[in-house]
Amino acid sequence: MIFLTFTVIIFNHSLAMFFMTTFYDDLNSGTGESDEVILFDFGTLENMGDWLIVNDGVMGGLSTSKFILSDSNTAVYSGNVTLENNGGFASTRTKAMRFQLDGSKGILIRVKGDGKKYQFRIRTDDRFDGVSYRYHFETNVNDWQTISIPFSKFVPVFRGRILQDVEPVSPKDIQQLGIYYLRAV
Repeated sequence: MIFLTFTVIIFNHSLAMFFMTTFYDDLNSGTGESDEVILFDFGTLENMGDWLIVNDGVMGGLSTSKFILSDSNTAVYSGNVTLENNGGFASTRTKAMRFQLDGSKGILIRVKGDGKKYQFRIRTDDRFDGVSYRYHFETNVNDWQTISIPFSKFVPVFRGRILQDVEPVSPKDIQQLGIYYLRAV
């Protein structure tokens, strides 16, 4: 069973939580304030339609997952990942859209999870399949954590294989964001 809850910058005291912002500099002109832009606010159903579920059923697997809005204004991503029938992954990702992140340095995520390792993925095109950029992160059981992911730390992959000779992720080209859970064989 996987369990991760999402929200954006609204720090509710709920179960597991994930928020997404982008950052431009470590500090905003020495003022001590961070320069962040909210990417998704899960305080209402409005942003939920921007997210899709993509599980291993696309290749015959039997894993399941769902992405719902909780009563605490967070989006909850949960599911069951199985290796049956050549399966082994579950994911949620945004529909293709232009995020216009020119000049930003990375993504901040705030997570209270289940102790499992996840991948945060970025795509720079609107295709269903193709090159994506991944970053591994581990969650702590019932413990809030904020993870800063510089774009320079993302690794280009295609269906799990690391790619060589691929340009680094370009913030201005980002069109899809996602969370993946993969179960090892």
